[in-house]
Amino acid sequence: MTIAIESLARITVNECVRIHRELGPGLLESVYETVLAGALVRHGFKVDRQVPVDIEYDGMRFPRAFRVDLLVSEALVIEVKSVERLTNLHAKQLLTYLRLTDRSLGLLLNFSGETMKEGIRRVVNNHTP
Repeated sequence: MTIAIESLARITVNECVRIHRELGPGLLESVYETVLAGALVRHGFKVDRQVPVDIEYDGMRFPRAFRVDLLVSEALVIEVKSVERLTNLHAKQLLTYLRLTDRSLGLLLNFSGETMKEGIRRVVNNHTP
């Protein structure tokens, strides 16, 4: 299924709000990741969980150096959090993931807030909508 990345991001955000309303804050990240992946698959998207990423540095290759929580339709990188509040470090982490995977858009999603709206951050890497 081919879909514009902006539409994919919008659908993802809508699903996050719905999940947060139904389940509420306080669960483990893995629970939100699992439920969100299922919701996006139900929309017909390809969703890969815990995607291992190799990195190269100074002529060396490091297999499975880190994992992306969710990769949706080979385009959208999602980092799921369940923390008291997001910090700039979380956004920098996602930006680095975007750079190292050569992707343009990621969503940083924190499900622990009182509302989901306060837990959504878009992170872009040379992205033009």
